[in-house]
Amino acid sequence: MTPRTIQTALTAGRDRLRAAGLDGADRDARWLMAGALGVPPDRVILRLQDPLGDPAARSFETAIARRLDREPVSHILGGRWFYGRWFRVTRDVLDPRPETETLVDLALSAPFSTVLDLGTGTGCILLSLLAVRPGATGLGTDISPEALAVADRNATGLGLSDKLDLRLSDWTADVTGRFDLIVSNPPYISAAEMADLAPDVRDHEPHLALTDGGDGLAAYRAITAGAPHHLARGGRLLVEIGWTQGPAVSALFRAAGLEEIAVHSDMDGRPRVVSGRARA
Repeated sequence: MTPRTIQTALTAGRDRLRAAGLDGADRDARWLMAGALGVPPDRVILRLQDPLGDPAARSFETAIARRLDREPVSHILGGRWFYGRWFRVTRDVLDPRPETETLVDLALSAPFSTVLDLGTGTGCILLSLLAVRPGATGLGTDISPEALAVADRNATGLGLSDKLDLRLSDWTADVTGRFDLIVSNPPYISAAEMADLAPDVRDHEPHLALTDGGDGLAAYRAITAGAPHHLARGGRLLVEIGWTQGPAVSALFRAAGLEEIAVHSDMDGRPRVVSGRARA
């Protein structure tokens, strides 16, 4: 009997995810197969005609079953690729998403030596920035000790621990000093929107990182109240937003005295980041 190939198993797994109505079934199946094989996702395509051994087949089948139960891929695999690097993910942190790479790209579009990441979570934004800018240093804050532990582990895994500090803080409450760049991907889903979230988000990711329990703007109010006191002259503030929040967050930036305010779209053309600059 001819051994089952990786291609055959991958297609069958993908079809099961599609039949269950899961968005991104192709991507999820490929990532789960990569996890079963112990290779990066972009290497799976090079092995499609290889036979799938029993250990990998069992691992893949278990992973597909967990995904059908709406468990996030990052929780099944223990992490996620973001901006070309692997980040550990647990139930204590927000799952890094591809659209957040828009914020990283914008942050890297101008020079900076010091960066503050408010609500750092996995540390994916801060660590991606520090990995690309070897001379920069950073501070990551979070209100969750468990999240800071995940960020610390990711920093160690990426060899960046000596470039950043991690601090328990409610936004800027325990922050001192000024920074060239402040970034944040805060909780911006309103309480009214929570029920409509996909089960893999609503039931598995920390609500503290998803919603403020109100109108979705509370974090931006706190950030714009504190960030101007910690921006260097000409320093930049960049925050991720929900796609309808550009006007409201821009208004908060203006009220905080920031200049050059702009709303930037992600790869899908949706408003994703608001940026502003302190007076020089």
